[in-house]
Amino acid sequence: MKLKLSITFLFLSFFLQAQERFVDTIFQPEKAIERTYAQKDGEDLKLYVYEPQNDALEKRPVVIFMHGGGFGVGSPHNQAEVKFAKECAKRGYVAVQIGYRLTRKGKSFGCDFSAEGKRKTFKKAAEDYLDAVTYMIQHKNEFNLDTEKIIAGGSSAGAEAILHAVYQQELFWKDSSAYKAIDFAGVFSLAGAILDSRYMNKENTTSAVFFHGTDDNLVPYATAPHHYCEKSQSGYLILDGSRTIANKLKELDTSYMLYTFEGAKHEISSIPFDYLQEIFSYFKEVFVENNFKQTEVIID
Repeated sequence: MKLKLSITFLFLSFFLQAQERFVDTIFQPEKAIERTYAQKDGEDLKLYVYEPQNDALEKRPVVIFMHGGGFGVGSPHNQAEVKFAKECAKRGYVAVQIGYRLTRKGKSFGCDFSAEGKRKTFKKAAEDYLDAVTYMIQHKNEFNLDTEKIIAGGSSAGAEAILHAVYQQELFWKDSSAYKAIDFAGVFSLAGAILDSRYMNKENTTSAVFFHGTDDNLVPYATAPHHYCEKSQSGYLILDGSRTIANKLKELDTSYMLYTFEGAKHEISSIPFDYLQEIFSYFKEVFVENNFKQTEVIID
């Protein structure tokens, strides 16, 4: 019996050595842990933590993801979001899916909604995101987190929120931001954009992975009006999309990976499960191991 156990242990050891942590699926995900990270406008804001089972690593990188939905719909329980969280946990990351204030629930976020209202919507969602990150930092020992390896992720509206949280703090909160101590290791943005890339600088630059379609009709791929509104419409607001942000990172000599989908529209905001190997390989090489790498891929 002891011999059998020893052989089994030896086999598992060789197996784990052959697998590459943070890239390959090594673990099984634990059941999600629900927590309330803030209370705002009479609402409990919740997050859901997915951990790898039987993982003895004391300090683990964490992917904190915000779902899309035009700031009016969507959920951290979306099938794709849950699947992505589990894929992260399988590779040894702690994964967090967060809920946030859906301030445009039942309302428009298009060209009939004012530009100033859009700015305030971005800011509130960014605040919720940063509060969720702050909660996880405060509970780092409970979840064995490496708080120098925080990866901010988001899709569509969620991508807009996390990009503003990382790159636009000086625009929203000037020099008094209480969030400046957060050290983001990387950004994972699916069809996102920001208000003004000129606020990106050496102090707040962060490596990033972008997925975006060149013909996105809602969130511009480069620099264009949000939803391509006309100047005469109240919702006219210029945004800098993935292409423009990547150009800024290149100028700042910062790592980035940009996947450009020629002719694709806003469907590229969906989580790209067909590219997980490339995504997690980049996460490990750049976000976790701090290597420098600028990569651009064009998909016809």
